[in-house]
Amino acid sequence: MDDRTRTELEAAAFRTLVAHLRKRTDVQNIDLMNLAGFCRNCLSKWYRAEAESRGLALSDEAAREIVYGMPYAEWKRRHQTETTPEKLAAHAKHVAAEPH
Repeated sequence: MDDRTRTELEAAAFRTLVAHLRKRTDVQNIDLMNLAGFCRNCLSKWYRAEAESRGLALSDEAAREIVYGMPYAEWKRRHQTETTPEKLAAHAKHVAAEPH
């Protein structure tokens, strides 16, 4: 497989992942963090970092809007729920073991 095709496939897979996460608003970021070690915010930070590594200015808010499909504050207002003490404790344990 040539590099261009690989990049196009990776880009398509990224777009599919983002579309999937936009549909699955029932899955909270803390659940993603506890199960997979990353969340929508991580994905947006990686996107911003890659843009910056190529000399493109992109704010955290702009990168989050790319991932969330709307301003982050709006997504939180519409979809974020209160978390449980157990989920917070699990998250703290994961962060202590592998901070990012």
